Amino acid sequence: AAEDPCSFAAPSRCLTRHLHLRCRVDFGARALRGTAAFTARAERGPLRCLVLDTKDLQVFKVTVNGQDAKFVFGEKHSFKGTPLEITLPFELSRGQEAIVEISFESSPKSSALQWFTPEQTSGKKHPFLFSQCQATHCRAILPCQDTPAVKLTYYAEISVPKELVALMSANRDGEMPDPEDSSRKIYCFSQNVPIPCYLIALVVGALESRKIGPRTLVWAEKELVDKSAYEFAEAEAMLKTAEDLAGPYVWGQYDLLVLPPSFPYGGMENPCLTFVTPTLLVSATLTKVIAHEISHSWTGNLVTNKTWEHFWLNEGHTVYLERRIGGQLFGEQFRHFQALGGWRELQNTINTLGDKNPVTNLVPNLSEVDPDVAYSSVPYEKGFALLFYLEQLLGGPDVFIGFLKAYIQQFAYKSIVTEDWKKFLYSYFKDKVDVLDKVDWNSWFHAPGMPPVKPTYDMTLANACVALSQRWIKAKESDLGSFSSADLKEMSSHQLIEFLALLLLEAPLPVSHVQRMQQVYDFNAINNSEIRFRWLRLCIKSQWEEAIPLALKMATDQGRLKFTRPLFRDLYGFDKCRDLAVKTFLEHRASMHPVTSMLVGKDLKQDQ
Repeated sequence: AAEDPCSFAAPSRCLTRHLHLRCRVDFGARALRGTAAFTARAERGPLRCLVLDTKDLQVFKVTVNGQDAKFVFGEKHSFKGTPLEITLPFELSRGQEAIVEISFESSPKSSALQWFTPEQTSGKKHPFLFSQCQATHCRAILPCQDTPAVKLTYYAEISVPKELVALMSANRDGEMPDPEDSSRKIYCFSQNVPIPCYLIALVVGALESRKIGPRTLVWAEKELVDKSAYEFAEAEAMLKTAEDLAGPYVWGQYDLLVLPPSFPYGGMENPCLTFVTPTLLVSATLTKVIAHEISHSWTGNLVTNKTWEHFWLNEGHTVYLERRIGGQLFGEQFRHFQALGGWRELQNTINTLGDKNPVTNLVPNLSEVDPDVAYSSVPYEKGFALLFYLEQLLGGPDVFIGFLKAYIQQFAYKSIVTEDWKKFLYSYFKDKVDVLDKVDWNSWFHAPGMPPVKPTYDMTLANACVALSQRWIKAKESDLGSFSSADLKEMSSHQLIEFLALLLLEAPLPVSHVQRMQQVYDFNAINNSEIRFRWLRLCIKSQWEEAIPLALKMATDQGRLKFTRPLFRDLYGFDKCRDLAVKTFLEHRASMHPVTSMLVGKDLKQDQ
């Protein structure tokens, strides 16, 4: 049986501990071409074979300590890619190391990369490239042991056209003219903290930076860089708060990069360089996403899930830390309000996926399951709910943060599974074993649907949202005159988001209600992406035809999966516009991110 159901690698036999990557970014061919040299160590002797993950890669040559090595591709798997089986020219005994160097080229259809023509960028003059390796796409850039069980350091030299800038998830280590091509330059990068290869990241474009803190630059295209620097000014304050909660920040630099709108996630915690969506620049949740990505510097990047089945260890703890940061900055009532919003989000996800669906288990079985297809808010919000419940059971926030700090110290630089976490929890709280034994661990970890217990939430900030949503749900036609813009006077944008989220959990409102809502609240005029997204979903669910073009526009103007998938799914579910939704998707497919295109294609039954 494979050690990780999502990878062909066998790290218990051989470990890749360091990567020296040299490559050339070819915008014309839409390919990365170069060599990956791994320092590999035999974990069990005698070792004669090394298996690496690849996906849509060409491999030209393999050497081991400079000697040619035989290699062969195994059988291609639908989403895992193709194992690369390397026969070593000599035997390695246990503990012995060798340098395995592979010459490779990526495919123009690599699932890890999105290439942009100049016209698709803000500046319109230069092409652009970014990578997204999580969960299992690093193998679509270079051959590697593409499992989070393996951590390595890396050094990279990247050749790009000289008018462009390259950045990676590493510390910048200088640049020089490319000795082989005077129209290009080479950027060097060094990551000295061992990382799983899903955190290897590369971006190339006409990028500029602004310094916003002692260890923070914000990078973006010229058109967005000043706005981005202004919006992300709080990053250093959040980093300091996170260090107080979780321990010292070990990565040196903490830069932020604003990507084109097709970036599929809110943020990606690439070490030294968090990637974020530009939809955050028009969003109430900017602070929350940055706090989340900062928190990953401890939970995820330092303590890592050993396989994607234990993804909740990354995400549940990161959401917990993110909300602790929010509590420090905006007060404990706000933390509870965000926590309750997360519970609603979990209800929504489980309504969509079905409460018997095995992917709603906190620890799912991913054998023959594509982690991109299984991806949802469950590991985030069910994971958080478990930790929040335990916090309340074990003596409150101050007691529980002691556990979290000790957990991070215990498992820093390692990859672990749920059982490791649970054993440590029991040893840390050894005086409270009787309390821990009352937890229904089996249901929390291995049952689908909502958790077996709901934590307690302070309702102070949520009450206004609940009251207003109930007024709309109960209103008859004759009551619609009682609503006015004054209803929203005292509500924050966070509360507006929650008000709409509550309505989305209910049966669709009559179309007369959403029309009246537009009349009095003018939600169409709001550009905040989180509010707009929920408002448009509400309109489509109520089958208000005037919202169709607005929903299609939002689904295609940006490509964040959190927005694009539900909008397309709702449009597809509305008979009047199903054909238009499919047609619009097919028109935009070529310029969409490969993962977004695959997932929306599945939702709209257009899988290629």
